[in-house]
Amino acid sequence: MTEKEHRHIPKLKEELAEGRITRRDFLRYSTLLGLSAAAAYKFSGDITGVSLIPSAKAETMAKGGVLRVSMRCPSIADPHIFQWVYDSNITRQVVEYLTVTGHDNVTRPQLLDSWEASDDLMTWDLKIRPDLKWHSGRDFVAEDIAWNLNRVLDPNTGSSVLGLMKGYMMNDDGTGLWDANAIEIVDGKTLRLNIKVPQIAIPEHLFHYPLPMIDPDENGLFEVGSNGQGAFELVEYVQNSKAVLVARDDYYGEGPHLERIEFVDLGDDPSATLAALSSGQVQGSYEGTIAQLEVYRGMPGVTVYEATTAKTGVARGQVDQEPFTDPRVRKALRVAVDPVRCLELAHSNSGEPGEHHHVCPIHPDYAALPRMERDPEAAKALLADAGMADGIDIEIACKGDPPWELAAVQTMVEQWKEANIRVNINLLPSSDFWDVWDKVPFGFTSWTHRPLGFMVLGLAYRTGVPWNESHYANPEFDAILTEAEGTLDIDARKELIEKLEVIMQEDGPITQPLWRSVYSAWSDTVVGFQHHPTSYIFGSTLSLKA
Repeated sequence: MTEKEHRHIPKLKEELAEGRITRRDFLRYSTLLGLSAAAAYKFSGDITGVSLIPSAKAETMAKGGVLRVSMRCPSIADPHIFQWVYDSNITRQVVEYLTVTGHDNVTRPQLLDSWEASDDLMTWDLKIRPDLKWHSGRDFVAEDIAWNLNRVLDPNTGSSVLGLMKGYMMNDDGTGLWDANAIEIVDGKTLRLNIKVPQIAIPEHLFHYPLPMIDPDENGLFEVGSNGQGAFELVEYVQNSKAVLVARDDYYGEGPHLERIEFVDLGDDPSATLAALSSGQVQGSYEGTIAQLEVYRGMPGVTVYEATTAKTGVARGQVDQEPFTDPRVRKALRVAVDPVRCLELAHSNSGEPGEHHHVCPIHPDYAALPRMERDPEAAKALLADAGMADGIDIEIACKGDPPWELAAVQTMVEQWKEANIRVNINLLPSSDFWDVWDKVPFGFTSWTHRPLGFMVLGLAYRTGVPWNESHYANPEFDAILTEAEGTLDIDARKELIEKLEVIMQEDGPITQPLWRSVYSAWSDTVVGFQHHPTSYIFGSTLSLKA
């Protein structure tokens, strides 16, 4: 990165000194504007957070060994259309990202050497590491980035990246780039984004898990032997069974320390992972279930790593399907639910109650609204006003892995009964649910952590984007969202986010029972692990005790 200061950074320094923003917010926004993480940490009074994983010291890491991790192994054929985080934990060891948002939620360069934003946040120069090469030996150049960006922004690809970038990269109808020069190759190692409206979060968008830099020559296909830039190469893959990755000796960064990583798919039953970790068949788990937390805590030779996150689950109806076409029905579903009780029963109070707007209290731009209290009689009145005085009969699709999802759905179903909302549960195996999660009229979907409040709003609720599973379309919402994405001033952005939260509570498509704190359990033989808020696993930073 650079020590050059963007014109907005002095204001951030002033706000930090006066206590108007937190140290965390200063670190996040100053680095997004191009200040190096080292310089940002130094100014904020902390010199420890200058690497991806500050506590992992390369000189203490042994070389060699095979790390086995329990994690689902779904299809990885096209990383640009990934829908679940664990897919990317396999491919990210091979194909990396232009940036990386670390465990501290600070975004740093990865394949990039630095970036610079214009004063008006309308032009972003992305500068590639000077000597970066593909595994094949070919130089990694700006044309490679341009190909990847053009592919994920093509609506025919179906990448969720479109949800993040549509507001500033696409024309109004979302069918193409807003300008022929929106993606400009300056030279072999510099790519420029000329965007339609100001945007602050571009470096974080570049780390969205369906945006790895894949080889244009492979035309979007990822398989055993695929080219990459990362510390490992994929040598074996059996869907729903295992993935085997072998370390390379030409990695540009620190590591790898391991000889090999094996991801092992143990199916839907969480007890299989517990047994495998207890017996030493695996040394790590992707994410533990809340019901087994105390068991893992008491397991000898195992450490539980916990993280406060913006992970959640939502019950969403498709607004173009009856009865969800009526906003009064959608609000009735919310009013009939008690998120405090849902958190207690479904997730053992590990997290926070949901607020039905999908902006988390840990987000820097979160605006606190009065809590929507449960009121079944008010829900009945809303239904009656919508011409459904006798209530409604609907079906919700969900999966049982992890178990908290079914528990949350069962809790809401019982609460909905009191408002004459009668809901049948269609419980599907995970593999079947993954095929229909965005197609069923009413479903319960888990959503992972994003570092900024407006990011998931763009992914999930902006009109016409691939992950808009509810088919929600609200021009006022879209306009405010686009304005919020380009607003650097945190107080001003909170005002905009508050408007979005109100729209979601009054008109939106979701009922949100809870926010989740998460954990994973790892053998004490593993060195360098921390639980990333988005459950990402960085194989190059891990080693095994000798």
